[in-house]
Amino acid sequence: MKNKFIEQFEAKQIEGKKVPDFRAGDTLKLAIRIKEGDKTRIQSFEGICIARRGNGTGETFIVRKIGANNIGVERIFPIYSESLESISVLRRGRVRRARLFYLRDRRGKAARIKELKK
Repeated sequence: MKNKFIEQFEAKQIEGKKVPDFRAGDTLKLAIRIKEGDKTRIQSFEGICIARRGNGTGETFIVRKIGANNIGVERIFPIYSESLESISVLRRGRVRRARLFYLRDRRGKAARIKELKK
C-alpha cells in the first residue's frame, strides 16, 4: 500500500509519457537525449529488449545490441525516464520467455529471434 501523495506524484509522471506496447524479444529503437556540457543531442540505440521488470514509475527494461567487434552492449532504461525521447518498435519477436538472458551466450545466427506473424 503506497502513500496517496506518492501515488499522485507517480501518476503525474506517467500521464505525460506515451509508451508503445512492447515485450521481451521485440527489436526497439530508442532516441536518448544526451547532455554534454551545456549542449544536448539525441542519440539512437537499437537492440533487442531482453527483459522488463517492475511496475509504475519504477518499471525498467533491458536492451541488448551487438556493438563494434561483436561486443554485446546492454543498457537498462527506466520506461518513464526524462532522457528517453522516444521508443519505437521495429520488429515483434516470437519468444516463449519473459527474460532472454540466454542471448548473452549466443553469437551471430544463433542469437536470431523469429518475427511474430500477425
